[in-house]
Amino acid sequence: MAKKVAIIGGGSSGLCAIKACLQEGLEPVCFERTGDIGGLWRFEEHPEEGRASIYRSVIINTSKEMMCFSDFPIPEDFPNYMHNSKIMEYFRMYAGHFDLLRHIRFRTSVCRVAKRPDFSATGQWEVVTESEGKQEAAVFDAVLVCTGHHTDAHLPLSTFPGLEKFEGWYLHSRDYKSPQPFLGKRVVIVGTGNSGIDIAVELSHAAKQVFLSTRRGTWVMHRVADGGYPFDFAYISRFIQLLLSLLPQNASNFLLERKLNARFDHALYGLQPRHR
Repeated sequence: MAKKVAIIGGGSSGLCAIKACLQEGLEPVCFERTGDIGGLWRFEEHPEEGRASIYRSVIINTSKEMMCFSDFPIPEDFPNYMHNSKIMEYFRMYAGHFDLLRHIRFRTSVCRVAKRPDFSATGQWEVVTESEGKQEAAVFDAVLVCTGHHTDAHLPLSTFPGLEKFEGWYLHSRDYKSPQPFLGKRVVIVGTGNSGIDIAVELSHAAKQVFLSTRRGTWVMHRVADGGYPFDFAYISRFIQLLLSLLPQNASNFLLERKLNARFDHALYGLQPRHR
């Protein structure tokens, strides 16, 4: 009798977990709290509780050659760096090709996962789920947690003294969807991570003025490398990794920093970090 596996989440990891279980002759049941697959990559106008939330313009920062599932290449006519709608299209193609959707129970939340009393002998788990207000318990031989991250906003308001007197509007990037509400406004963006830089660029076309605040600067890597090849495709290779392993750390830092500064001088733009 096939062993039963509970998979929590129907995003990119959940989908390939179902497929891998089927390949190994296991019986997967995937629990997805929303009504659709895609997790992080499914854009919705309003943020949903318990799910990561993206803005309308999000484009992935990994090239299609590097991000595709190894047994299901992304179609050739898809762009190198895909918009979130294209990523969803790819996930649907993948799920359809391997017939994964019939193993997913949508609008079903996992409330509790606990070892069974006889766990030391059987290795089994009890999984309690809830759907349409009804709870149900089932026994599984294994549990795969594919819930992802970026779910909860980190908004340390206590570190901004005087914020309670601020008459403007503040929000986390999780609640940002498009530039329209910021037309003609002065905006400060705190943080130079992927979302911070993305949103700063987008708002610069709509807002009156945009300030980008960074605690310690950052090295900005462009998506496109020499010859127009995707950066990760060009630099994440066995040859480059061998070269980096043979060079002293200072030398490899020097070469990469020189490459990044050739595109724009980080010091000139106030982004030069102290770290290498």
